[in-house]
Amino acid sequence: MSDQTARRQTLRDDELDPALSEVSRTVIGCAIEIHKELGPGFDVSVYENAIAADLKAQNVNHRVRPEIDVLYNDKEVGKFTVSLEVDDRFIVEIMSCPDEIGGMERDSLRAKIKNAELDMGLIINFARRRLRDGLVRVLNPERINELRGETSHDDDDHEESDA
Repeated sequence: MSDQTARRQTLRDDELDPALSEVSRTVIGCAIEIHKELGPGFDVSVYENAIAADLKAQNVNHRVRPEIDVLYNDKEVGKFTVSLEVDDRFIVEIMSCPDEIGGMERDSLRAKIKNAELDMGLIINFARRRLRDGLVRVLNPERINELRGETSHDDDDHEESDA
């Protein structure tokens, strides 16, 4: 059985909060336009700044490179930084790496969204020739279970590689 078929089915777009879907599509749309204009090859900060400018122009609430608390047993034990936090609902990790987005990047993002109690995260890798090959959406399994009315499982298999 392949990795794709072994994964538990993720939420369909129509099962997600429409406002969350809308703002995530806005971020992805900005990324696509930036990739068309700039292409691959620049430093991550160039793409972060470009997306931030586009989001500001579209009046999308966001923070660039925010420091987010890491909590353990309800105590702050550190902080992490991401490229963007959008609408207080999800985070975006921007990459500019010729490699494919792997399990380590997905697992890291999943840990961050779970710890921050956010709904989802996006990984956008601008180094890919086709941007859609560098887009990954990772959903917070605890939030998914809440939406489905299920009890929380330690199930980290909710993700979708084509954002």
